[in-house]
Amino acid sequence: MSDARQASPPLEYIIDHVNVGLFVVNREFEVVLWNRFMAVHSGKAAADVLGRNLFEVFPELPQRWLQQKLRSVFLLKNAAFTAWEQRPYLFRFPHNRPITGGVDSMRQNCTFQPITDDAGEVAYVCVSIFDMTDASIYQERLQETKRQLEEISVRDGLTHLFNRRYIEECLYQEFDRVRRYGGRLSVIILDVDHFKYINDTYGHPTGDTVLIHLAEILRNNLRASDIAGRYGGEEFALILPNTDPPGALTLTQRIRETIADQPAWHGETQVPFTVSVGISGLTDHVADPEALVKNADLALYQAKAGGRDRAVRYDAMSQTDLPGDS
Repeated sequence: MSDARQASPPLEYIIDHVNVGLFVVNREFEVVLWNRFMAVHSGKAAADVLGRNLFEVFPELPQRWLQQKLRSVFLLKNAAFTAWEQRPYLFRFPHNRPITGGVDSMRQNCTFQPITDDAGEVAYVCVSIFDMTDASIYQERLQETKRQLEEISVRDGLTHLFNRRYIEECLYQEFDRVRRYGGRLSVIILDVDHFKYINDTYGHPTGDTVLIHLAEILRNNLRASDIAGRYGGEEFALILPNTDPPGALTLTQRIRETIADQPAWHGETQVPFTVSVGISGLTDHVADPEALVKNADLALYQAKAGGRDRAVRYDAMSQTDLPGDS
């Protein structure tokens, strides 16, 4: 047993060579232990720190928060912990990970362990700092991948507008919101006129270009609160919160004017196109979201039957064409 003890490395050696930051402070926040990890990463040797007030040596520390943390350990005699997800770091140490990791400094988990004297009173607190940079990078990448997958799941692959499933989910949410709290809500169903002719004449890649171009026009003309999606084929749906049918018609006219001024281009080929639009608004007579879409579809049918390249409001179905439409 004696030989085994003699062969064991001294405690000071272990403290200085463990890959964890260790420092100890007394009740006056004076540093009484400062291991090699802390010296290397802070740039301050133990001789420069021992016996000095921690906050005088490192004025950049979150003094108020850290003092409260340390005092709670002295008072309650219980260990404490803080994770990098809550506070990214205690000391702003550099790290040796690639810049592409997206982390500006070492991420740290910290433990605060009470050290008692012979009388059982807490005389010191030992703070351990664990380098969690790799874990934070991996977690951030995992979260980013999850966000991307979630985004892909609700987006149309061609136009990058929302897909039909997401549009329908949003419509249910908005419908419930207005029914519960009041307000206005309009739905627009928009269809590219003679889209089969475009595909047959110019080819399907050109048809895709038209849809992509139209999606960009929609994005540029909508408010942040509006929701646009590809409803299927050449048909698009817009959900307009806090908007009545006249307001939706104004938006529709602006979109149609932009389409007329900015035809699609596929390579060197200009591809003019028009759209037909059906508009419906939420009223007391609309029983559910499906009825709101159905009314917009009926208005769209009327726009198509009336010669296309026009917008029709469901609440004005007695008029084939609205004033200002061609």
